[in-house]
Amino acid sequence: MVHTFPIRVYYEDTDMAGIVYYANYLRYIERARSDWVRGLGVDQNAMRRDDGVVFAVRRVEADYHHPAKFDDELEVRTSVTTVTGARLVMDQHVLRGEELIFSAQVTIVCINETGHPARLPANIRLMLH
Repeated sequence: MVHTFPIRVYYEDTDMAGIVYYANYLRYIERARSDWVRGLGVDQNAMRRDDGVVFAVRRVEADYHHPAKFDDELEVRTSVTTVTGARLVMDQHVLRGEELIFSAQVTIVCINETGHPARLPANIRLMLH
């Protein structure tokens, strides 16, 4: 299952050279993950309130392949590669058409109110298996 999320590059996303500032790709993939979770029917506010946990990024391994520029239409493609009791690993690709612009492997975990690791809620693990 691949989730797709469209992104338009705005002027505010670019640096002095007119290309997307490198850190903005992390914003793009975060928006795509949030949209993916919402699409699964997961209410993150309810998860925090009812289960006492929130998602947190544990690790990101990223590669910048080609620059994106002002007014480009991009697409973030997100797919799950690994689900365990404690973590969720996702591949995320940012494309302009079929040209790969940016790729990342992101490890997501859950933490509780005190910031300590917690298991992924069972209902989410079941949805992803």
